Amino acid sequence: MKSTTAHTLNDTFNVEPVLRKALQDAEREHHELQQIFSLMGWQELPDELKMEIKGDVSAMVDELKGNYSTCDPFVQKRRKRVIYWIESYMEGICSLETAIQSVRIKKL
Repeated sequence: MKSTTAHTLNDTFNVEPVLRKALQDAEREHHELQQIFSLMGWQELPDELKMEIKGDVSAMVDELKGNYSTCDPFVQKRRKRVIYWIESYMEGICSLETAIQSVRIKKL
C-alpha cells in the first residue's frame, strides 16, 4: 500500500472555527456601522454608498470617542467631501453613481 504525506487542509487545520469567528466579527461590525449610520441620519443610504464611506465613518467615530485627534487638513477636507456628497445625494442633487464616484478613494 502506498503511503502519502500529502494531507488535506481539513486534516491539518480545522477552518470551521476560523470562519465562524470571521462571520461573527463581520456581523458585529455590520451592526455597529448600521447604528452609526442611523445616529448620523444616514440609515437610508444604499449599501453601495455605505460601503464606500464605512472607513470614513468609522474614523469619525473613533475620533469622537477620543481614540485619536487629527488636525491634518487633508483628513478634514476628506470628511467635508464625504459629508457634502452624502447630503447632496440625500437631497436629490446628485445620483447614486455620482455620489459613489465622488467619495470613492482612488487607488494609486
